Amino acid sequence: MILRYICFINLSRMINLILFGKPGSGKGTQAKFVKEKYDLVHISTGDVFRFNISKNTDLGLLAKSYMEKGDLVPDEVTIKMLESEVENFPNAKGFIFDGFPRTTTQAQILDNFLDSKNMSISMTIALDVDEDLLIDRLIKRGKESGRIDDQDRSKIQNRFDEYNNKTAPLINFYKAQNKFFKVNGVGDVDQISNRIFNTIEKKT
Repeated sequence: MILRYICFINLSRMINLILFGKPGSGKGTQAKFVKEKYDLVHISTGDVFRFNISKNTDLGLLAKSYMEKGDLVPDEVTIKMLESEVENFPNAKGFIFDGFPRTTTQAQILDNFLDSKNMSISMTIALDVDEDLLIDRLIKRGKESGRIDDQDRSKIQNRFDEYNNKTAPLINFYKAQNKFFKVNGVGDVDQISNRIFNTIEKKT
């Protein structure tokens, strides 16, 4: 059993992060550790959607109306949900955005909203793991968990292709702002965490 000791680090300014990672890259695990170390608020688009829909908020009902028709929820509805979440934490030391943005248009909308709050994205970090290694990792996980979608190599590759197609323009968007950083995502959990921590502390 590995015991992790997390000490809060006080950086000189607010940090707002986007963490990228292909399925199986460990993004969810690392987001948790980054959140704990820097005392950040983790905003997951999926969690925000589920909360609003379960509580029948006005935005949740609006999102549900699109989803029931099989339509994509418009960016304007999604960003309003995220705006509400950010405003719920006026004293936050920073945020990790998870699941948003997915397109350059969404990234521009997010930038505009944060700018209106005198905030900005500090950096985006991508966990870099070879796809063949991720496929083997997901297939092993699928066999252990019984998840069918993690046991089919072609379906996994399709998910990677979709990720690559959507993420490539975003990478270029943040590279143009000097806010994109790639971190080696291979190794044990602590090694990867320390690489992320070092990247954050060098660049903030």
